[in-house]
Amino acid sequence: MLKEEHSSQLSLSAGGLAILVLAILYSVGILGILLPLHEDFILLTPANLLVSLALVLWFHPGWDKHTLAFLIITYFAGFGAELFGVQTGILFGEYVYGQVLGPKLWGTPLMIGVNWVMLSYSAGVVANYLLNQSHWLLRGAAAALLMVGLDVLIEPVAMQYGFWSWESNSVPLRNYLGWFVVAFPLQCLFAFWLGRVLNKVAVALFILQILFFLILGIAS
Repeated sequence: MLKEEHSSQLSLSAGGLAILVLAILYSVGILGILLPLHEDFILLTPANLLVSLALVLWFHPGWDKHTLAFLIITYFAGFGAELFGVQTGILFGEYVYGQVLGPKLWGTPLMIGVNWVMLSYSAGVVANYLLNQSHWLLRGAAAALLMVGLDVLIEPVAMQYGFWSWESNSVPLRNYLGWFVVAFPLQCLFAFWLGRVLNKVAVALFILQILFFLILGIAS
């Protein structure tokens, strides 16, 4: 019994440390972009995404085939949707990616799939906390709306700092509808397969994402 309590305390302590590391990373990110520390500082964005996702998944409880399947499906669905969007302009509108997110395949950064995984997992966990007794469809819809709401904050910052740019220099409504269309089935899958997953590091990451883009949007 004492061993179990000690293990639980260590786990909580490790989770708190992970949240602290994320808070430092995003605080440095805000300062590094706004000051700026270096003209190429923002090109560290892919590294930040990978570290963020790694920390969140490190504290995922109970790895199984559904977890792995969700991560793989989400990466390829997210990347595929962005690839289709860039090439056709149908799903999100007419836009092109800059250099911030790193190497591209057919005009689409490979890291954008990682971003979809990170945001989908985090939003799904937040919905699990908020609506833990609700039907998986309701949790899926709520998580998808959380992702769309975050994208509202992301878009102006992304445009200003060269993540991507829109043909008309304004974000079309179609973009947000497209985000929901892609996010909703993924979040329903998360709610159905991983509806019992609780991960405080993922919640902290989602909040930090909101604060990061909100602060940059206000300060820029």
